[in-house]
Amino acid sequence: MTDDPDRHAMKMAKKKAARDKIMATKTDEKGLIIVHTGKGKGKSSAAFGMIFRCIAHGMPCAVVQFIKGGMSTGERDLILSKFSDACAFHTMGEGFTWETQDRTRDTEMAQAAWAKAKELIRDETNKMVLLDEINIALRYDYLDINEVVQFLAEEKPHMTHVVLTGRNAKDELIEIADLVTEMELIKHPFRSGIKAQIGVEF
Repeated sequence: MTDDPDRHAMKMAKKKAARDKIMATKTDEKGLIIVHTGKGKGKSSAAFGMIFRCIAHGMPCAVVQFIKGGMSTGERDLILSKFSDACAFHTMGEGFTWETQDRTRDTEMAQAAWAKAKELIRDETNKMVLLDEINIALRYDYLDINEVVQFLAEEKPHMTHVVLTGRNAKDELIEIADLVTEMELIKHPFRSGIKAQIGVEF
């Protein structure tokens, strides 16, 4: 069943007027703290989508990878080969915690990554800084959540966006964030015996 064209046009005009009224009240602008968490896929992929958007707009940006090691990934290879002048890229992990099996070393690497992250965030030329998988480092207490929250609240430049990804985001981080998205897992090919595949996972 379809609406009468005139009735549909009238309904859409009312919606537009209501939408325009709402949009007129949205005048503030600030750098956002953005959290991508949850068990579903797409946390880092969505974050890299924003990084590529910044690159396309000529906005300097940076990436710090906390857990992932030196394994080749599409995003990393593309940024390093084509956009290294627009996006600083630092892979500072040595692989997932079940691979390294060395808490002391993992903690040292996470602390070094956090030091680099703070340096990049303080640099106001960077319009967006992605802290990929930092939530994993926070979950295992390789980093102090209170220190991270305090830094973001007190030292992040006003117009700098910071994106933090990884499962199990801490409540303290969610509390100070401006935008939080939880990726919900409904179905995953891994459960059917399908391994991670190039172009999908990396």
